[in-house]
Amino acid sequence: MAGPSEAADATTTGADWRSGLTDTVVRSLSAARAATGELASGLGTALPALLLLLWLAVTAVTSVVGVGLLMAPAPLRTLHSLAARERARLGRRGPEVVAPEPPPTRLRPALVDPTTRRELRWLVRHATLGLALGLLGVLLPLVAVRDTLFPLYWKFMPGNMTATSVGYGNAHSWPDALAVAMLGLGWVFIVLGLGPGMARLQARPGRQLLAAGPETDLSLRIVELTATRAAALDAHATELRRIERSLHDGTQNRIVSVTVLLGAARRMVARDPAGADALLERAQSAAEQALAELRTVSRSILPPVLADRGLAGALSGLAANCAVPCRIDVDVPARCAASVEATAYFVVAEALTNIAKHSGAEHATVTAYSRGGRLVLCVEDDGRGGADEDGGSGLTGIRDRIAAHDGTLSLTSPTGGPTTLKVELPCGA
Repeated sequence: MAGPSEAADATTTGADWRSGLTDTVVRSLSAARAATGELASGLGTALPALLLLLWLAVTAVTSVVGVGLLMAPAPLRTLHSLAARERARLGRRGPEVVAPEPPPTRLRPALVDPTTRRELRWLVRHATLGLALGLLGVLLPLVAVRDTLFPLYWKFMPGNMTATSVGYGNAHSWPDALAVAMLGLGWVFIVLGLGPGMARLQARPGRQLLAAGPETDLSLRIVELTATRAAALDAHATELRRIERSLHDGTQNRIVSVTVLLGAARRMVARDPAGADALLERAQSAAEQALAELRTVSRSILPPVLADRGLAGALSGLAANCAVPCRIDVDVPARCAASVEATAYFVVAEALTNIAKHSGAEHATVTAYSRGGRLVLCVEDDGRGGADEDGGSGLTGIRDRIAAHDGTLSLTSPTGGPTTLKVELPCGA
């Protein structure tokens, strides 16, 4: 007869086994649901890929008589646009697919362009295998639900109607209906087991062929990195000059003033105590102002609020202090590198300062989120627009800070507004 401890161990083991089984089932269902969504979204680019493939085939045939040569730029532009759409889709559902340099749209350069060749190879695979996998990803869950629930509605179906989703057999009794339900369970297991693999297989050509390949001109990348390093060094030197100016023109002068006032008060304390007390009071006020300026300079180097409250709290503080009503929307679950968060903070601070000074806006919005290992910032306002990077608005300094992290900046500011500043930074480690 088992003792109490053995019974407790058996109960614990049974509970652990049930908990592990539940976790496995939940993970399988979650993976199958995500895979179904990926396959369905892939179908959204596979169908246009099939139509584009037919269009290119017609263009190739008609080019024999010369007509297709005039039509070539349009399908090539469509190909590049569809490839960019596929990169964006893959980036939303996994690691970002880094785009190569913009390929040509004229026929003769496109024939020898490696990026266009890779996009054409992707088009053929995605219009055939990708389309088939997308259709299966959508139909299999529907078939599984239809057959699994068959015993609930088989009585209401016409007697000569096919019972199974594969178009075979009729149900005339409950055992027949239960057999169809067992087939439905088989479809369910197929979806759970093969769904994630089908999604990976559908996405593989896009990730392999649409990313910047080894044919990319490395000399251009070297030039870009050299310019980025130069911009980073310039930004660092500019920041050091700003800090030196702040300390020399503000804090240092106030400390000198404190020293002079203390010396004068020491000499006056014997013959004019009241005057000495007034000088000490002025010296104390100057010391407090110097301390406040030191705090301001230290915060401009690395704001303590970033370490205390993270990026979301720091951006909320900027929005609260902005002269223009500002809404903050931050969705960054994991912390980025400290230098990246500091750059994001200063970019938003400079952008909000520009909005308050120059835009005439009534509302501003700051959005921050992480995607594919990159931190994306978007600052929008409803002001008059017309922002010019070369007009002394501070955008040059923002771009230099971003270039130091190999990030990107895009500005849309038509006359009359609105203005949208979008920044992408690698999250770092």
